[in-house]
Amino acid sequence: MLPAAAARLIAGIFPIMPLAALTVRARTVWEVLAGVPVTFAPVVRVAVSPHSRLCPPGWAGLVVIAGAAIATAPDVNTRQTMQRVLGTVPAASVADATVLTRELVIADMLGPASLAYLDSAEFRPAPGQAAATGLDTSSPALRQFLAETATSDLAESGIAEITSPAFVIREEDRIIAAAGYRDWTGQVAHLSVLTAANARARGLGGAVASAAVMHALDQDKLPQWRARPEASRRIARRLGFRDLGAQVSIRLADTSSSKESVRA
Repeated sequence: MLPAAAARLIAGIFPIMPLAALTVRARTVWEVLAGVPVTFAPVVRVAVSPHSRLCPPGWAGLVVIAGAAIATAPDVNTRQTMQRVLGTVPAASVADATVLTRELVIADMLGPASLAYLDSAEFRPAPGQAAATGLDTSSPALRQFLAETATSDLAESGIAEITSPAFVIREEDRIIAAAGYRDWTGQVAHLSVLTAANARARGLGGAVASAAVMHALDQDKLPQWRARPEASRRIARRLGFRDLGAQVSIRLADTSSSKESVRA
């Protein structure tokens, strides 16, 4: 028997969610994660939020969705610096690394990463041999796969943090690709995909991701794809995800100075 999400897709009985509705739902998720009252706007208004989940603790976070942005800072000094320099920058550009490094003295940066979302009616399942039912994340085979993966690839994928089953492809009894998702607030399924280095460019990432997306849709979740590498973004687009924005986290080198004040 087909999962409920597959049945809906085949039957075609649900209309495509309007882009505006998808945008609103995505924005709402990030507004909650900000930890303080914020609203996406065309001009950035930086909010102080020491416990913001837009970024790591002690960092500042910026999120752009469909041309509007929100931003949080860990303290008042950082907020003042960011607001002074970014308050006149169009919201669509505030997550651009070139803009940020030109305007601020940045010690560390994570991202920018693209943010893409999927409406169930636009889902285009990928062909492949992913497991019909996922593995438990405690599976020895999955743990071995993760242990054999380069640390940088593991961190980029986020696969070690999934809360869903892991959907996998095996070759000679060894896992060579896996995908799953981590449950976020607002019924969001944050996708993670990892393919072994020697098994890439074979469509395996799309196959396991497709299985994970199907599982998320069957649970009435909103699939979210956050990625930096273009190869990962291409997989998302092939599955039907819409690129809606970007996220970046920054840590200022000196919260009392910007490049504007340095030049002065």
